[in-house]
Amino acid sequence: MYFAALLARTEDGWEASDTELDDVETLSDLTDLAREASDEDTVLVLIEQEDAWFGVVRVDGEEDPRIYVSDAAAAARSSYGEILLTDELLGREPDDVPDLDSLDLDGTEDGEPEDSDDDDDDGASGEAVSHTPVGDREILADLGMSDKELLLLVEGDALSTIAEVLGAAEVLETVR
Repeated sequence: MYFAALLARTEDGWEASDTELDDVETLSDLTDLAREASDEDTVLVLIEQEDAWFGVVRVDGEEDPRIYVSDAAAAARSSYGEILLTDELLGREPDDVPDLDSLDLDGTEDGEPEDSDDDDDDGASGEAVSHTPVGDREILADLGMSDKELLLLVEGDALSTIAEVLGAAEVLETVR
């Protein structure tokens, strides 16, 4: 079971709204959803899969989103988690995409490099993801939660604990 909510920091405190992620396919879609939900400076997208992993996406104005995921391997097995786990976040180089002029479109193997070994690429990305937190561990530091506190959070209670530290526990519970 998944839960997703938006927390927007306003002059009067935090405002919460639950959100559906059914139409979200990319991190850009998620960032746009957060920006549309509030014209405030800081919006947090909180996502959790019950007892498996949680993620926090922070959108500050027009800046690039900041992301933290509690368990990369668990999130990698989740459609919502895959949205958050960018190559950059996982420390991987993006797949090289050749330009059209360099592609061998006649079906022969002449265009392939001699040292190419397709077996090395199959499933490598799934194997490389470990059960460790990834992302910006200081994502909530200026809001009152240190990186050490964030790392100590336990799946299942994490979003409630984050909301409590931010002073947004009551508003988050209204959308749960």
